Formats: sequence, structure tokens, C-alpha cells
Amino acid sequence: MAEAGASQGTVSLWKVPGFPETMVAVAAAFGAWSLLLPVLPMAVLDAGGSNTLAGGSTGAFMAATVITQMFTPWLLSRFGYRPVMAVAAGMLGIPALGHLLGMEVWQVLLFSALRGVGFGALTVAESALIAELVPLRLLGKATGTMGLFIGLSQMIFLPVGLAMAENISFASTYYTAAAIACLAVVMCLRLPSVHPRSGGESETAEAPRASTWKLVIVPALALTTLSMSYGVVSSFLPASVREIDPETGAVLGGLMLSIVGGSVMVSRLFAGVVADRLGEPGHLYIPAQVIGGVGMLLMAAAMVNGWSVWWMVLASVFFGIAFGIAQNEALLSMFNRLPRSKISQASAVWNIFYDAGTGLGSVVLAALVTGYGYAGAYGAGGVIILAGILMTGLDTILGRHRVAEIDNIRTRLRRLRKAPARNQRRTGTRTEELKKNTLDNVNNVNKELD
Repeated sequence: MAEAGASQGTVSLWKVPGFPETMVAVAAAFGAWSLLLPVLPMAVLDAGGSNTLAGGSTGAFMAATVITQMFTPWLLSRFGYRPVMAVAAGMLGIPALGHLLGMEVWQVLLFSALRGVGFGALTVAESALIAELVPLRLLGKATGTMGLFIGLSQMIFLPVGLAMAENISFASTYYTAAAIACLAVVMCLRLPSVHPRSGGESETAEAPRASTWKLVIVPALALTTLSMSYGVVSSFLPASVREIDPETGAVLGGLMLSIVGGSVMVSRLFAGVVADRLGEPGHLYIPAQVIGGVGMLLMAAAMVNGWSVWWMVLASVFFGIAFGIAQNEALLSMFNRLPRSKISQASAVWNIFYDAGTGLGSVVLAALVTGYGYAGAYGAGGVIILAGILMTGLDTILGRHRVAEIDNIRTRLRRLRKAPARNQRRTGTRTEELKKNTLDNVNNVNKELD
């Protein structure tokens, strides 16, 4: 399939069987999640619940998400992509109907956790399935397109959920989330029957091997440095803009996260296209880290000095561009370093570090706000991102000497480049042998004639 797709040009991306359905499932998954993300805590408080329970609903969702992501590669290898994704899509939205029963503690936490299970399995399976379906030369564009669908879904359904809750009812959001999940189930059932690839014959025992975590730890941690900053940005950016300029900030506050999200969408697709053209990912990682660190430090400087709110807008664009590039570079780097049989593990690691970093940033960096204000949290985030450049830089320098897994993109390309040389040497050897045999035969004939 990869070779066929490669010969068809860029248009073949949307002709790959299962790719359009996967994109709809991606949009539905993040749509159902975005719809209820700000609504459920509001519903808990409206029903008389505590702030702890309101926050606990999101905490239960994310905890179940991360735990499920750890086991999803095994589920995919056991059952395949189509059944796992179909069940996960249903669990993502249908349990939202359980909130119609009430807002008791066990109800809020149970049904939030069930939705988290669906979200965790679906997010891992989506990324891995794209790497299974799409030709290698279009994988960067495919993952960037997935980021585009994710971003558009969030930008649409975050405000839609709030509007429905305020103008119609909380129940309307639950029904809508369940309906979106059913759409995702239908799309998942239309996917090709695909199982994760098992280790091929090329993965021999005598070949050099390295554990999975050694190969993916650098791109994973580099992504975490930016997702930690995103945790504090998503929590406090609107409020900090209003603090700088109550008048203009009140208008821009609600748009700031959309500005970040839009920048992420565009830059993630751009990074994917660049990776496809250069033949490998990673070239934009360090520039993205620099831009992201500058963006966070610019936010801190604007808060300390009371600069115009438009500096915060510029800083948000910088950070969004960096975060989008880092997302795609990290995912493609993991696919590039691991063998094809471990695509689902790469997707799981990417999602776990992304979500864990976001949660860690919203807790650890947010704690700095109490003592050092918004500027302190933004500044700390910028320093963490810039410190990650050292790690990424060393990995880039040492990368050519890395003991990598086999049957991954890099080693397969190396084998292809070496094949002509080996064939040429073999041809030359056979030619010399023929010459020698011919001379021997001629000498034997001459001896007989004499």
C-alpha cells in the first residue's frame, strides 16, 4: 500500500482506505470531549456540588484516560483497530447520559471515568492507525491533518457546549455528546480490518536492539516541556489578559485560547509537510523550542511590566506555533525510531506524555501563581522549555550513533541505500570469477593442442 500511495502523489492521502473515516472519528472524539469539558464542572456546581467535586470530574476523566492509554497497545494487538475504536468511541460519549441520573459524587466520578476510558483508547488508536494506513512519504501531512481536525473540533465545540448549557440545558449537552459518539462508532465500523503489524523476519535476535523507552524518551520529554506550559496557559491565559487590560482584555480573554489553538493547527500541519519533504522529522524541533520559550518569557515580561495586551497576543501566537510543531515532530520521531510493530506503543507514549505534561503543568506551575503571580508561572514554563533544548541538542548530535531498533523507517532507508553497493560488489566478484574460469579453460585447451 505504501508504494502504491507513494506513486499517486499528494492527492492519494484522501484516497487511502479508512483515512477519511479516521478523521471523522478524530473530530467526533475531541468534539464530545470539548463539549463537556467546561460544562460538567458547571453542572456539578449548579447542582450544589463542591468545587472539589467539580474539579474531580476532570481529574477522574484524565486519570482514566492515562491508565487506559497504557493498556491500549495490548488491546489493539489482541482485537485489532476497528473493534477497539468502535467500543472506545461509544464509551466516549454514551456514558454522558448517566449524568442525567443526578450529580452525586459516585455518579459524577464513575461516568467521567468511563468517558475517559473511551477517550484514552481512541486517542492512542487513531494516531497508530494513521501510521498503519498512510504511505510513509505522506505520514507527516497525515498527522498534521489529524491535528487540524482536532483543533477545529475544539474551537467549534468548546463554545457550543457552553452556549447550549447556558441557553438550553445541561441535558442537551449530554444528548449531543452521546450523538457525536454514535457518529464516531459508525465511522469506526467502516474502517478496514487492520491489526498492528507483528515483528517481521528482519527483526532478528542478532540485530542491535534498544529498549523502547531509550529510543523515545527524548522526543517524549521535549513534548512534555511544552505541554506543561500549555497546562498553565490553558488555565490562566484569559484571566491574565484581563488583568493587564480590563477593558480590551475582556474582549480578547475569550479568544486567547482560540488564538493558541489556531496557531497549533497551522504549525502542526506545516511541520508535517516539512518532514515529508525532508524525508525525516526532527529538523524543526529545536527552533520550535526556542520559539516556545520566547513566547512564554514574553508573557512573563508583559505581565511584570504591564505592557500592552497585544504583546500577550503575540506571545500566544509564538507559543501556539511552537506547541503545534513539537506535537508533530515528537509523534513522527517516535514512529521514525521504533519498528513498525511498535507503532501503537509509540502512539501510547506520545499521548501519555502529552496528557501527563498538561496535567503536571496545570498543578505544579499553577501553584506558582499564588506566590509569584501569573508572571512567575509563565517564566518558569519558559525556562523549562529552554532547558529542554540542551536535551534535544545532545540527542541530535548523538543521533547518528544511536543504537536503534530494526525495521524502522531509518534503518530501512539505510538498507535501501546500501543495497546497490552490495549488488555492485557481488557483480564485480562474479565477473572476476568468470574471467578466471575462462582463462583456465583456454590454458587447458592450449595444453591439449600442444
